[in-house]
Amino acid sequence: MAEPVTATVRNAAKAVVLNDGRVLLQRAHWEGQDCYFLPGGGQHPGETLGTTVRREVHEETGLDVTPERLLWLREYIGANHGGAPEDHRVEAIFLCRPEGDPDKLGGHAEDDVQTGLEWVELEKVPGLNLLPHGLRTLIADLTHGEPPTRYLGDIA
Repeated sequence: MAEPVTATVRNAAKAVVLNDGRVLLQRAHWEGQDCYFLPGGGQHPGETLGTTVRREVHEETGLDVTPERLLWLREYIGANHGGAPEDHRVEAIFLCRPEGDPDKLGGHAEDDVQTGLEWVELEKVPGLNLLPHGLRTLIADLTHGEPPTRYLGDIA
């Protein structure tokens, strides 16, 4: 009988920061590829997800943001995507409004894989190597208005 895998579920909060028909993305070099991610990261114990997204976006981009509402809830279960069986993440993805000058970018605690920041027009997002790929069309569709909050399930 196989040993059960001890997994720890890691909560995170990500931001869809919109400004003038553009979304703020992190450029990154991860696992040998150039790609993009939404800004955000892991929740600290005792911290609300709203506080997490504000802190993480400020650390990575230098922007202060106000989370306006939850857009999507996403899971990633590593064993289902060729990853580590103990890797299980739950991400709350918030629609956020930038405070102050959205063009003054520069965080003080960027992720190790982060190579830059970029405001990208929403209609260009489907053609990017944005990870997870399952978010590309959803983000681009924000040009047509805000969708209802939904559970995305386990997407990579």
